[in-house]
Amino acid sequence: MARPCGLDDEDGSVPAATALLIRAVGVRDLATGLAMLAAKEGAALRAATVCRVASDLGDAVLFGTQLPDPAARRKAAAVAGGWGALCAVAGLASRSVRK
Repeated sequence: MARPCGLDDEDGSVPAATALLIRAVGVRDLATGLAMLAAKEGAALRAATVCRVASDLGDAVLFGTQLPDPAARRKAAAVAGGWGALCAVAGLASRSVRK
């Protein structure tokens, strides 16, 4: 994730602090995705889905406005926004399937 976002060093290495934050985002995404899978229908599923979508849309806004490279901003925003949209659709679809 660091390289496509332009957060790696000139030699291609990833600074330790950047790697730590990227891993934290990955753990957050895994946890919210698992919560969506494990949640029963109703409030728990809606809450898990809202958390995941909000996280992805937040990533899209922040990466899309704060990364140093304009091309990386567009790509990262598109990917994060795409995940947010996919999770929103999955949440809506699972709601209709579980009824």
